[in-house]
Formats: sequence, structure tokens, C-alpha cells
Amino acid sequence: MILVFGGNGQLGQELAGAAATRDIPLKALARSAADITDPGAIERAFDDVRPSVVVNAAAYTKVDLSEKEVMEAERGNILGPGIVAEACAASGIPLVHMSTDYVFDGQKAEPYVEDDPIAPLGVYGRTKAEGEERVRGALPHHVILRTAWVYGEFGHNFLKTMVRLAQERDELRVVADQRGSPTSTRDLASAILRIAPRLAAGDAVWGTYHFAGSGVTTWHGFAERIVAAQAPLTGRRPRVIPIMTADYPTPARRPANSTFACDRFACVFGFRGRPWSEQTDEIATAVVNAQQRTRLHHGA
Repeated sequence: MILVFGGNGQLGQELAGAAATRDIPLKALARSAADITDPGAIERAFDDVRPSVVVNAAAYTKVDLSEKEVMEAERGNILGPGIVAEACAASGIPLVHMSTDYVFDGQKAEPYVEDDPIAPLGVYGRTKAEGEERVRGALPHHVILRTAWVYGEFGHNFLKTMVRLAQERDELRVVADQRGSPTSTRDLASAILRIAPRLAAGDAVWGTYHFAGSGVTTWHGFAERIVAAQAPLTGRRPRVIPIMTADYPTPARRPANSTFACDRFACVFGFRGRPWSEQTDEIATAVVNAQQRTRLHHGA
């Protein structure tokens, strides 16, 4: 049995659906059912579910707000992962812990590899980096899975925002000097469901891995693809105007380069993220179709 914390997030919901489709036993718990910063809640979850593998997909992910809500970010991204890792160590259960491109400063020209030095730019990246260290320090039997630019059908993400804005505006202004590899929750869930049985079997595949979609684009290029994918279904195709990061200041600085080299993961687990463009087309279509079904249901 796989136990997932953060079950109401975009990845947690995707994992629950993917496991059900594959007939893999999995229990996904929302924060209301098991807050990772509450040791008692974690202990009760372990007693109830008796997992063979734990996935921590819970985190504080409000990148800009974290610059003000420092204590909340530290609780969700440092304290919580440490509590989960300690509970796993006490029970002899391996852990998959999710992390992020924000542990890097984005100044490297080439894709980041797992052993590159970390250099977070803000509170969110710092707390995620320290959360990684808590996990490493508490539990040898772990996989830390770093990913980037995550999007999917569930929760809040860039793709869903662009689909919504494309139906509301005639022009979208999107940053064109940050690059990365958009990663679908479909592929991310598949990656985790490849890791879990290896951990449950006791395979020595511990450590840190990078996993992202294949190919590289900018936020502007990503937005253009999303707009093009939804246009045949909505009849809406706003202009997508490239801007620079300096034209769109945010409280938290973003890495200019969020690309990952994912060879280590592919070698160990035999799986790579699919081309980001194909996944974008599929998921943008699925999001619009879901919207249209909801409108029909409500008579809109």
C-alpha cells in the first residue's frame, strides 16, 4: 500500500487516479485528514494505512507569499518533511519526497544535474532545500524527486490559468527569458509509481533524482502552445506577447534556467517524461472539455 500525503493537491489527485487505473493499492490523504506538521496525525495515518511506501506530495507552494509567510513556508517545507521522514525511519518505511527546481539559482547554462550545488534565490527555494536535508538526515531509505514547471488537470497551475485567461482576454503578456521543461502530473505520477515498487522491494535505488518533461521552452512558448491547443475548442486565440522578467516584477525571484538532466532517473527506472508539447496539447484539451461538460451540466 502506498500512502500519499498532500492528497488534495494536483499531484496527489493525479496519483490517486493513476493508481486506481493501474489497480495499485494507494491511499491519498488531504491535509485535513493528515497534516504533515502534526506527528500524531502522521502516526495515526501509519497505523490506519500500514503503508509499504510513503509519498510526501504535501508542501507550502505559494512562492511569492512565502517571502512574507516565512514561518508557514518553514513549517510546510522543513518541519513537515522532517516529521514524515522521522516517522518513516521509526517504522522502517521508505519515502519518496517531492522537491523543486527552486533549490537552484538558475544561473547555470546547461541543464542541472543532481549533484550541482544548490543556491536558492528566495524563501520557497531555501525551505525546500532545507526540507531535502531534513529527509536525508533522518532517513537513509529515501528518494528525493526534484521536478519543475508542474501542470495537470487538477489543482492550480500555469496551464489552467492560461486556458482561463485565453477565454477572457485578447492579449496575454508572458515572460520569455526563463526556460524550463514543463512536467505533466500524468508523467510525474507514472514516475512515482515506478519508484514505489522498487522501494517496497528493498532495491538500493536511494538518493536524489531529477524528473521533468522532455524538451525545453520558455513560459511564453508554453503559453503559446496552451493557447493553440485550446483554440479549436473555444474559438479563442488571444495574442501572446513576450516580455522580460524585469517587466513583470514579483516578490520572489525565479530561476532563469529550470532545465533538468534526467539521465539518472531514466537509467535507474527506465522512464522519461514525454515531450512537453504533446502533453500540453492533451491536458489543455482535457481541461477545456471538462469545463464544457461542467457548463452543460449547469445549463450555462
